[in-house]
Amino acid sequence: MPIIDKKLSRTLNFLGSRIRLKPETGIILGSGFGDTANLVKDKQLIPYHRIPHFPVSTVKGHKGNLIIGKIGKRGVIIMQGRAHYYEGYSMAEVIFPIRLMAGLGIRNMIVTTAVGGINKRFSKGDLMIIKDHINFIGENPLRGEKKDPFIDMSSAYDKRFQDIAVKAGKKSGMKMHKGVLAALPGPSYETPAEVRMLGRLGADAVCMSTVPEVIMARYFNIKVLGIALISNKAAGLSSSLSSGPLKHSDVVKTGRDRMKGIAILLREIVKGL
Repeated sequence: MPIIDKKLSRTLNFLGSRIRLKPETGIILGSGFGDTANLVKDKQLIPYHRIPHFPVSTVKGHKGNLIIGKIGKRGVIIMQGRAHYYEGYSMAEVIFPIRLMAGLGIRNMIVTTAVGGINKRFSKGDLMIIKDHINFIGENPLRGEKKDPFIDMSSAYDKRFQDIAVKAGKKSGMKMHKGVLAALPGPSYETPAEVRMLGRLGADAVCMSTVPEVIMARYFNIKVLGIALISNKAAGLSSSLSSGPLKHSDVVKTGRDRMKGIAILLREIVKGL
């Protein structure tokens, strides 16, 4: 349970007086994943800008809604988009939604993100189950925490949840891998030299988010599953000279193109948690 300061208390009171069910699973939808929120039944939709102290994403592909409802028989709370460190938010603001969900009592979390593929076996449109990460953002969300911030990160991503995701992947028809995610602060994409460095250090994909949320979730003993969509080959790895520069619009499009399979995947995963 997070330390309840005045901001968090006000936000919890705001939501507590409005939501109709108690969610057990939190889902964070990254770039291009937003339409999978259509899975939710009996939904309540609350725009971020109406929620006290909730950070509002300014990035295309992040719709900026909190959705509460059910997938199957399970209560969920879904972030339809996230705030990023590169948008100018402080790390405390970036992880505020995780504190909020912990305060609402969630026990499981699914984090999704669009990534650049580093592993040469990965193709655009594949999915990667995150088995570990490397934090190159240059900041840790537990910095300044007074209550036992020295948490064990040796099993940050729940192995049982990974097995559930593999089984769900077979039903969805999505091509899936397992791999290590590196997180950089952004917002510029990585240089080819940086991508080569990351590959040599053991990273299979790279993003500009996710890792702070996972660290904070584990601080509250929330079990985590991470799913990354390979939205493009990372800089310097494309075999086509005509592929053009990396663009965020292409990241969003890849997500939309894979939306049907991703929706089936998330539905099956939530049912199995």
